Amino acid sequence: MAAINRDPRTAAHGTRNDVVLAVVLAAAATCMALFTDEGRRPDPLGWSLLLAAHVPLVWRRRHPLLVLVTVVALVGPYHALDNNHAAPGPVSYVALYTLAVTGRPLRTILTGIGVLTVSVSVMLTVNTHQAVELIRISGWVVAVLFAGVDVRYYRQYVAGIVERAERAERTREEEARRRVAEERLRIARDLHDLLAHSITLIGVQTSVAAHVLAADPERLDRAAVVKALDDIAETCRTARGELRTTLEVLREHDAPDARGPLPGLRGLADLAEAARVAGATVELSVRTGDVPPAVGAAAYRIVQEALTNAVRHAGPQPSVRVEVHAGQGALRLSVTDDGTGGPVPGSAGGFGLVGMRERARSVGGTLDAGPRDGGGFGVTAVLPTTTPTT
Repeated sequence: MAAINRDPRTAAHGTRNDVVLAVVLAAAATCMALFTDEGRRPDPLGWSLLLAAHVPLVWRRRHPLLVLVTVVALVGPYHALDNNHAAPGPVSYVALYTLAVTGRPLRTILTGIGVLTVSVSVMLTVNTHQAVELIRISGWVVAVLFAGVDVRYYRQYVAGIVERAERAERTREEEARRRVAEERLRIARDLHDLLAHSITLIGVQTSVAAHVLAADPERLDRAAVVKALDDIAETCRTARGELRTTLEVLREHDAPDARGPLPGLRGLADLAEAARVAGATVELSVRTGDVPPAVGAAAYRIVQEALTNAVRHAGPQPSVRVEVHAGQGALRLSVTDDGTGGPVPGSAGGFGLVGMRERARSVGGTLDAGPRDGGGFGVTAVLPTTTPTT
């Protein structure tokens, strides 16, 4: 079956095998010429033509049509001299089969008709009885041709199955690579949102504690220092918990689709409170119904990043307004501050704005961010809450 399935033109050691085949067929032809009565025993010229007809078989895989033409050109005169007519049969059948199994079916049929026509014409000039006998056994020629065509189609069928299997495997590999890339991007966004927010809050709270300690050492406000340190500890505990959840997803090898608990709109109040602890005045307005978890998570992360940027860049004690309202088929949110400026979020190599836009796009939404006409910075986003119909 391996020999049948394999294309003879790409088989290993093809030339060596064809040399062996030519030698074996030449030996068989010699025995048939010596020990059968299908015509007279060949003379020296007949032996030369008979043995020479086996030499082209060495190149039958690379030039099947040329090999068949050469064999016919040598076998024709051999028959015309009324030499043993059975001896060159095997080499002729092998040449015909090679052409049928490697060539196009139409060319194979036309070539077979041509070979039969030439053979019958030559035999009619030599021996009418032998010509009639050739017509009688021409069924073998047709059988060889159709066997070659059938094997050719079977090889094409097997090759098609293999190609489809390889294509399916490539598709699976590409899908796996795509999912890995998406997972890496999701984890990168989560780590950025988590660490940027937590580190910003810790930095602000540390500055508050340092200011209290340095302002008037003799009248130290111990309560303010303790509160600032407690806020830092609470922020660290929250960040540690979220980081542990993200790392557990990274370590989960047996469930590629595993996800940690998605943050949602219920966590917006905690984000606002954390920003207030950092010194910002936050006004929160949330009016939502049932929102898909992915949309809620995207809104949470966008608000988290926007509040982090406000605390970091909007100056001391900024006023921030957060509005998250559900409308017809979409969740609309805005985070605006009255800050005095500072670095534009996402500039100087930062990933804040890039991450927020990716969050919005991940659920089919849009996001706009930039300085406001009246001062400060604003972030607005529209996140669809229904699946679009197509």
